[in-house]
Amino acid sequence: MWNHGVLVYFTGSMDPIVTLPAPSAKQQDYRFCIAPMMEWTDRHCRFFHRLLTRRARIYTEMITTAAVLHGDRARLLTFHPAENPVAIQLGGSNPRHLAQCAEIAADLGYNEINLNVGCPSDRVQEGRFGACLMAEPCLVAECVTAMRAKVKVPVTVKCRIGIDDQDPEEALEALTSHVMRAGVAALIVHARKAWLTGLSPRANRDIPPLDYDRVYRLKAQHPGLVIVLNGGVANVEQASAHLDRIDGVMMGRAAYQEPWRLLDVDPVLFGEAAPCASARTAALELIPYIERELARGTRLSAVTRHVLGLFRGVPGARAFRRHLATEAVKPGAGIACFCAALAHVVDSKARSAHVAAA
Repeated sequence: MWNHGVLVYFTGSMDPIVTLPAPSAKQQDYRFCIAPMMEWTDRHCRFFHRLLTRRARIYTEMITTAAVLHGDRARLLTFHPAENPVAIQLGGSNPRHLAQCAEIAADLGYNEINLNVGCPSDRVQEGRFGACLMAEPCLVAECVTAMRAKVKVPVTVKCRIGIDDQDPEEALEALTSHVMRAGVAALIVHARKAWLTGLSPRANRDIPPLDYDRVYRLKAQHPGLVIVLNGGVANVEQASAHLDRIDGVMMGRAAYQEPWRLLDVDPVLFGEAAPCASARTAALELIPYIERELARGTRLSAVTRHVLGLFRGVPGARAFRRHLATEAVKPGAGIACFCAALAHVVDSKARSAHVAAA
């Protein structure tokens, strides 16, 4: 099989006989990422986040291979060009199906294909993908190999440090070694175990203790592999501190619940000006997008639900959230509703209120 101009032979189990160099994954490209979050990082959320940071790498929600192959692709896979660079996260464990989905996504312009090896939900386990794949590193490698054979964009993996009673030293190293041989471009590590029995997906985001040192050791053991740390990163200052030991940091809930923090990403981590001078400016920049979406039949709340935390800590923020929560969900709600909500927020060009609330 030809892969990016290199001939590769596979065994019956799809293990590569020849180790291939991975597509280029520049460390700067992964310096700061916004995590894929189910029911949160849809196309409206991603467009909004891009108004706050040009440099962050943005990810879709996890989309299953079955949904891509048999579902409404226009609804699931459409993204605005302004979102770039944007990566798609796939959920699945069938190498052939993942390869088909990767090819579809790459053809649509996604910049990266990411495989979910971290979600602990019961539904995901029933489908034999997500975190349970930590127990099957050979299969994960087969999936990476199959996708790489079909696309020229980087193929990456997002995983945990282990599951259940696994030893994180052994489990994470086993997965890393296998996917490196398959040519993975980067490994994103949520620095917690996932407990597949006894803990809900929500509890799995908080209860298993964070082990950043395990991820640091992984980077030290594999200096040539781009490794991104995920889990418990609450602000850009924390992200910056991790970057002394790791290639990149992925922020999840803090980025979504307090999106104003993303205004610090470009100046603090990349030495560049933020796209918008303030949270209010970003809200105003979102208005043309809202108008276009309303004209296409999108409900106002589908967009505004992602901006509820934009002014957290600023005078008027509670009234802003309350107005959108009660009025934007009503049939026929339009741009006037958003502007009325925005009028509740004290107009201050200073960032001091946000900083004081942090």
